[in-house]
Amino acid sequence: MMKETQLLKGVLEGCVLDMIGQKERYGYELVKTLREAGFDTIVPGTIYPLLQKLEKNQWIRGDMRPSPDGPDRKYFSLMKEGEERVSVFWQQWDDLSQKVEGIKNGG
Repeated sequence: MMKETQLLKGVLEGCVLDMIGQKERYGYELVKTLREAGFDTIVPGTIYPLLQKLEKNQWIRGDMRPSPDGPDRKYFSLMKEGEERVSVFWQQWDDLSQKVEGIKNGG
């Protein structure tokens, strides 16, 4: 049986970009939000390398800010290239999900 993580890997990037586009977020906040949305298998070790990749691709920008709860946090915001990537992701997602639904429904 295919593991959920294999399926999730392909969509996590687009979801994280979209979440950062909704509002600036720090890494652990993304982990908590994804878990609250039902992605129980998400761990910081999955998110932080992804954030580094997205920042390297210049899709997001990280800025260190003071935290009221302890050490400074790196907040991420979406850059123009990231906005374009989110748009492409959702177009591809809609196309793929239509095809999968067609197969699921016997078509």
